[in-house]
Order: sequence, then structure tokens, then C-alpha cells
Amino acid sequence: MTTTSEERSNVSLLKDVEYLTKILDDVLLHEGGEKLLSAVKEIRILSKEVRETKEEKTQEKIKEKINQLEPGFRKNVIRAFSIHLHLLNIAEQNYRSRRRREYQAQDANIIQPGSLEAGVKQLIDNNISPEQVTELLGKLSLELIMTAHPTEATRRTILQIHKRIARLLTSWDYSYTRYEKKLIKERIANEITILWQTQEIRQKKPSVMKEVSNGLYYFDRVLFDVLPKIHDDLEDLLYENYNQRWNIPSFLRFGSWIGGDRDGNPNVKATTTYNTLKRHRELVLKKYKESIGTLQNRLSHSDSKVEVSNEIRESIQKDRQELNCNGWHKEDEVYRVKLSLMLKKLEYTEQDDERGYAISEDLLADLNLIRESMMMHHPKQNPVKLLRKVIRQVDLFGFHLASLDVRNHSGEHESALTEIYNKVNIADNYKSLDEDEKVKTLVSSLENPRPMISIYDEFSPETQEVIDTFRMIKSAQDTFGMRAIEVYLISMTNNVSDLLEVLVLAKEVGLYRVYPDGRVVSRIHVAPLLETIDDLKNGPEMVKKLFDIPLYRKHLEARGDLQEIMLGYSDGSKDGGNITANWVLYKAQQEIHDISSNYGVKLKYFHGRGGSLGRGGGPLYSSLLSQPAVTLGDGVKITEQGEVLSSRYLLEDIAYRSLEQATSTLLTGIMGLSDDYANMQPSQKEVDAMSVISEYALKKYQSLVFEDPDFIKYFNQATPLHELGDLNIGSRPMKRKGSDRFEDLRAIPWVFAWTQSRQLLPAWYAAGTGFKKYLDETGNLEFLQEMYNRWPFFQAIINNLQMALTKADIQTAKEYANMMKDTEISGRIFGQLADEYKETKDIVLKITGQDELLDNRQNIKESVRLRNPLVDPLNLLQVQLVSQLRNEGEESEKYEELLMEALLTINGVAAGLRNTG
Repeated sequence: MTTTSEERSNVSLLKDVEYLTKILDDVLLHEGGEKLLSAVKEIRILSKEVRETKEEKTQEKIKEKINQLEPGFRKNVIRAFSIHLHLLNIAEQNYRSRRRREYQAQDANIIQPGSLEAGVKQLIDNNISPEQVTELLGKLSLELIMTAHPTEATRRTILQIHKRIARLLTSWDYSYTRYEKKLIKERIANEITILWQTQEIRQKKPSVMKEVSNGLYYFDRVLFDVLPKIHDDLEDLLYENYNQRWNIPSFLRFGSWIGGDRDGNPNVKATTTYNTLKRHRELVLKKYKESIGTLQNRLSHSDSKVEVSNEIRESIQKDRQELNCNGWHKEDEVYRVKLSLMLKKLEYTEQDDERGYAISEDLLADLNLIRESMMMHHPKQNPVKLLRKVIRQVDLFGFHLASLDVRNHSGEHESALTEIYNKVNIADNYKSLDEDEKVKTLVSSLENPRPMISIYDEFSPETQEVIDTFRMIKSAQDTFGMRAIEVYLISMTNNVSDLLEVLVLAKEVGLYRVYPDGRVVSRIHVAPLLETIDDLKNGPEMVKKLFDIPLYRKHLEARGDLQEIMLGYSDGSKDGGNITANWVLYKAQQEIHDISSNYGVKLKYFHGRGGSLGRGGGPLYSSLLSQPAVTLGDGVKITEQGEVLSSRYLLEDIAYRSLEQATSTLLTGIMGLSDDYANMQPSQKEVDAMSVISEYALKKYQSLVFEDPDFIKYFNQATPLHELGDLNIGSRPMKRKGSDRFEDLRAIPWVFAWTQSRQLLPAWYAAGTGFKKYLDETGNLEFLQEMYNRWPFFQAIINNLQMALTKADIQTAKEYANMMKDTEISGRIFGQLADEYKETKDIVLKITGQDELLDNRQNIKESVRLRNPLVDPLNLLQVQLVSQLRNEGEESEKYEELLMEALLTINGVAAGLRNTG
């Protein structure tokens, strides 16, 4: 009986896990002796037995074993399980890389699903013409935005050790001799030992500039090379299949919020953002010098052997005169001469010397001169890919590396303008005006070319910071290029006035200008962030009112008739539950798109997804596929937050795989193609069904979260919410205003706390009730099953529910519920959770037609099976430690030691469940 490639890979995964576990056990023996190793092994065995037998007797036995652990010794047990989970993550990443290599090693007809090859093959199979490909490439646009949202619990130092182990594990696959294998095992053992001897927990919160450094790490080590490769591979695949070479536009870009997002983060100032851009520029110039230096080593062509262009010779002569430098020492090696002069100009650029490049387009022009000259003597069918790669890098990254979005809360702009208007006698109290009066006042300000403020005016520190931010944006565009900052995002956008306020402030610093002939120049996109359920429902009407304002339409014309709209997945889910939030988001997209089409405005949706399922998380390609198909053609932006960065972009192979899946999904999604379904719009019957399900789910969700007076008490006491604040994983506070109100709690700690406690309430709660009530009314299970099979959005909803229900664990969740002193409250609320969990699981299995959750994703199911026996003890230890912490109080001499151990369990559980916030 033959085995499939996937089965062989699964066997290899298990071998890797066993291999790393054996090395870890050797390290544990060395570091903690037989006592530590025996304790860890015994708990592992008991935990696995609990999962297999579900026997309460075994559960009590493992709890007793954990309760007997001495404090100092207990800390090492926690660390052993945490490190084991990190090693399991590394083994799984190696599994993904191995799968990709295995597909590439097979016959050309065997193509990995979701690959670039698969996407291009679908174009061919569906008779997409070269003309249609040209049109498709013009629409292809995906921007991924790094954020500093605090959900990455692992220090960068630890991540770097993980990366080294991952590379060694890959080397193991290619080692042939006993000696090679021996060396690799020794090096892995050394790395795990270093991991054991390294501090896992940050001693203090990272500064904003430290977060900037963490984000730049991914550009430096991975993205600077992987992004060009995606473009170049797509170009080559299209050439191979169509025998036509396209000039692929740079459709896949990364941006950042790190250093630009000031909503609720008092540590981000105008100076912080400008310094961030300086760091971006420093890195990208360093990378260009490395790339061009490598190119210089390669392009050793002699003009005694080949004919080069007159343009190259003329540019060399011009550079020599301007730089007073001859360049390369061998005169006949023309390209090396030119490249050495380019390196000299880059050095001057770093020094802000006028002899350097003024803009990145000048560097790009020099590289294109070389390419055009080489086309005179180099085979056209076989371009020098290193040169092509460097050209792509400059086109992608400019002199700014990554566009930085600036975000602030709408209330900050309103308060600033209230003060400004009062000072110039336009309105005594702008904030108190009704919406119509606000709009009238703002439009009048925009139409008036005269500024309201000068550099001599004095304002409150808060207003001055808002003004300084807009001045900084203009300065940044002038210094680093227009792409350095292109978008200003407005959190909690409720009304048209929220957008016009930003334009008025932009006008005051010269980012927006109305000329006497009515012409408008605008240098910034103004993007509303629709996040609450009410804001999403009111969004279409607000957009229509906005587009009806002639002056705003002129602003859009100046911006290429493009409106960016950000959709927040976090607060909507927190307000209304996962099912309702996702459905309201879907409908808002469709309705706003229809409105925009009527006005001739293109829309770019910016999806503010988190890593966790309760905040819109899931695979990148799945996120794209679940959107209304009509929204993909004008460009898509998606946030990449917290732990998503390390899980997707720490290793080159994993980064490539994630990005090629997203690209392939966009290719087929824009053209209305798909492997499994026609990517159709939902029927009216399906829309009606989702609306009914959503309303029932919303009532169920809000009856618990907002109407039960004891719910917040349960949340505070039955999760490790308050302990999370000591984890030092981000520069931003956990709460917007430092209050204990539910409304001011950020969505990240809300989701993080539920995830740690294995309750995962935001990701699934109320879905079962929504489906059950719909089925009670209609009895139409077959219709829901059809929806699952044919509608990508509904399929994504159900598959994410499967994932959430699998990662949640009611038995473990009960341990957290028991931390409450009021047993009546804990029993009542936990009882509701347990009942709803069973209801949701039963109905999801009926809709999917499966016997068990994730039967359709065996690799993920196996991953969870491997992890649970390692995560479960950490949860039990966390319950024990959090309970002790709360009983002891902060004044206790044991408090710091207990807190450190509790934080280690949080770190470990985060590693085990992979997505936290």
C-alpha cells in the first residue's frame, strides 16, 4: 500500500517532534537533574492520559502532582513545558517548509494548492486571455500593515534562537553523513541549552522605538528578499504559460503602524513618528548598499567583449564630474564603474549631502540604465535575475522602506479644532454644535484659503501635539518621499465631520489646498475606521453624505478617486459577538461598495484583523477569500499584528508560502475563479438566513455580556486579565482611559484573557443559539449545508468556529471558573458557556457533515492533538498561581516570585495556542 506525500510529511513531523523532545530531555537532565526530568515526563504522561481517557480520576491525579511542586522547582517545570511548545512550533514550521519542497521536487503536473503555480494554472484552465491578464495585473494590489498591537508574548531574542533551531532542523533533512548529523544534533542541543538559560519575560515594557526595531527586523532579515521573489516568480510563471513577458507592477507591499499609531498610546508623539521614518530610511539605504555591492561583484562584463549603451557611458561621465570620483579601478568593466559610483551616491544620501540621490526614482533610473544596456548583449529570454531583483527592491521600498500610517482618535481632532475655532472667533464651542452645523463650519474653513493658525499661536499641549503631527506629515513627505505617509486613519469615526476635521487640520499645514479656480490639491488619504456594530451599520449612509459634499469629491479626485475605509474586527466582535460582527462587516462592505460605484469612486478596504479568531484572525488567504468578491479589485489592506508577524514572517519559506497563497487567492478572486466553488455572490435567501442568524446571535451575546450584572465580575475573576498587564508585551496601555469600564477595555486584552483561560468566548459564543433558532424556525439544515459548500464567507465563518471550538476546552475552562469566590455566579455563567459550547459544536458538526471538529483539516487537528497535553498542565499551573497571587496580595513577600511564574505560564499557553490577541 502506497503512502501519500502528506502522510510521509506527517510521519516526518512526528519524527521531528520526537527528535527535538529527546534533545530537550537531555538538556532538562543536565540543567535540572533526574528530579526535573522525571517530574516533567510524569506530568506529560498523565496529561496525555487525561486527553485520551477523559477520566476525572486522572485529572485529579495530575492536579495533585502539580499542587505538590515546590515554588522554585515549579518554575522549571513551567519553563520545560513552554520550551517544549516552542520546539513543537518550530517542528511544524519545518513541516510546512518540507511540504513545499516536496511539491517542488515532484512532477511538474503535481502543483501545491494555493501556490503561485496553482493560481496561474487556473488562469490558463479558465481561458483567461493575455488582455485579461494585463487588466488583472492592473487591479492586483495587497498591502500588509505591521502593527505594534501587544500580542507577541515572545521576546525577539527568543525568536532569533527559534530561527536558528529551525534552520538546523532544515539542515537535518539534507544531511547525509553521520558526522553531519552529529554536528547538527550538537548545535541544536546548544541552542536549546541557550534557550533554557535565557530570560523569557521582558523586564520592562518595550519603548515605541524598540517596537520599531522589532518590526524592522522582519524587513531586514526576510521581507527585503521575499517580496521581490514573489513578484519575479509570478512574472516567470506568466511567461512560461503565456509566452509573453509582463512588466509586473509592485502589487504586494508592506506598510506599518509602528511609530505612527497614536490612538490611545501617549508614548507616540510627532517626533516619534519622524524618528521612525529616519530609522526606516537608514535601514533601506543600508540594504541597497548591500544589494548593489553584490551586483557589483557579479556584473564583471568588459566593454572589450560586449557593446554597452552610450547612455551608460554618458551617465558615468556625469557622475564622475559631480562626485569628483572615478569609481571602479578597471575602466573596461563599465557596469562595475557605474555601480561603484552609485554606491558613492548612496553614501552621500545617507549623509544628507546634496551629491547623493534626491529621490529613490533617481536610483531606479540608474539601475534601469544598466538593464537597458545589458539588453543589447544579454539573452532576453534569460534576464539577470539579481539585477531584476534589485530594481524591484527599489521600486517596492523607495527611500522610505514602508509607508507609515498615522492613526488618531476622532475626539482628538474635535478637541483641537474646538480650541482653534475659539481662538480665531469662528465658533465659541465647536464641540457643542450639532452635526449639520459642524459640517457647515468645516466646509467653510476648507473653502477659505487663508490659514487659521500660525507658528506664533499658543495652544494647549494636546492641541499643539495634534498640530505638530500634521506639520510632521508634510515634513516627512518632503524629506522621505510622498509614499512615506499616505494615509491618515480616524478611530471611532461616527460622522462626516470626523473626516472633514482631518482635512481642515491638513489644510492648515499645506497638505490640502483649494485654489481660487476651485482646483484642489490633497497630499493625504483620509480614512475612517468603522469598528463598532453601530458604526458599521451607519457606515453606508455616512459615506453617501460624505460623497455628496462637492469639496470632498474634489479631494477624492486629487487622490485618484480612491477612498480608503478601514474596518475594525476587534470592537465589533467585542460589542456584538463574532457571528454578528462578521456579518455586519460583510454587509457594510457590499453596501458601501455599491454606493461608491454610483459615485465613480474606487474603494480600498483596510481590514483591521487581529491574530486571534475573536478578532478576525485566520490564514491570510482565507481572510481574502471570505470578502465580497467585488471588493477585491480596487486593492486590499490587512493588518498583520503581534504574534502573526513571527509565525508568518520569521522564516523565509513560511513567509513565501503565506504571501504566495494570498497572491494566488487574489488572482483567482478578482477573476471570479476558485478551486472548490465559483466564488459567487450570496443569493437573497442566503443573505436573509445570515441576517436572521446574526440577530438571534446578537441577542444571545448581549444578554450575557451587557445585561448580566455579574458578567464583568466573572470576566475579571475567571480569567488572568489583570495579570496580563504585567507581561510587558507592548508600549500601549491595556485600557484607553485607565478606567475599569468595559467600554474602555481594549479588544486585545479582552481576547487574550479569554484565550488564556481556554474559554475563547469572543470567537464562538452565541453562534450556536443563532443557528439553532434559525433551524427551529425553518428546519432547513440542508440549506445551511449548501451555504457551507458554496459560499466562501459562510465557509470561513464555520471553519473559524471549528478552530475556536477545538482550541477552547470546557474542562480546563471550568478550572478558571472555579477561581471565583462567588460559586453562584461562576456556576450560573459557566453553565451558560458550557451549554452554548455544546450547542455550537453539535450544530457546526451537522452543517459540515463531519464526525469530529476539523475532520476537514487533518493537519490542524493533529497539531492541536499534539499540543493539548503540553498546554493543559500550563493552564492548571496558571490557575494555581493566579489563585495564590490574588489570595496573597501585592504586599506579600511571595508576590514577585508567584507573578513571575504566572507570567511564564501565560507565555507558555500563548506559544501553545499560537494566536493570543
